[in-house]
Amino acid sequence: MNHIFEFFLEPYYQRESYLIVLEAIAFVFGIASVVYAKRRNIQVYPTGLIATTITVYLFLHDELMGDMMMNFYYSVMSIYGWWNWARKKDGKLVVPVSRTNLREKIIGFGLFLLTMAVTYGVYTAYGTEIGPGNYIDIFTSGVFFTAMWYMANKKLENWTLWIFADIITVPLYAYRGWGMLSLQYLIFTVLAIQGYLAWKKHLDKHPQTA
Repeated sequence: MNHIFEFFLEPYYQRESYLIVLEAIAFVFGIASVVYAKRRNIQVYPTGLIATTITVYLFLHDELMGDMMMNFYYSVMSIYGWWNWARKKDGKLVVPVSRTNLREKIIGFGLFLLTMAVTYGVYTAYGTEIGPGNYIDIFTSGVFFTAMWYMANKKLENWTLWIFADIITVPLYAYRGWGMLSLQYLIFTVLAIQGYLAWKKHLDKHPQTA
């Protein structure tokens, strides 16, 4: 057990205190954001915006360009999602929970491919040597990008993508020495499963046509 704790804590021994504090703040607000998302509460966006903005800085500091790009995108998409979820017409929300239609699936796949291409280009432009971990990062970036777009439009499938990419990200961040973020994504995985079940239950009671 001590070896496990040592594995997660060792990278922090030489890390600047302010970076550890920032990571802890991002950890707390990131968890809060997913909890709000599970509840279909619009607070998912302001809490998520705090977490992603901090994480952009942390990843840029450590030159993890793919992760940095994704969190920058999360920050931008959080603003869009905040606006989209808040929209009402005749006192009713304009964007209800629904499933993706064929057109949205095609757009999602296109976003997935485009994001991988852009992330690869960022790595190349930044002069980063691309190793196996970076290729995994490029792949998960595409999945996360699409998941965030689906969430901003309240599509049930966003949770499926989060679960899939979160499972990959947990060991990847642990390997990189991001102990808190690895734990965060482990918690994200559990919450995403719960979110999927909660949204599906809601959708079963309030079916929507695409």
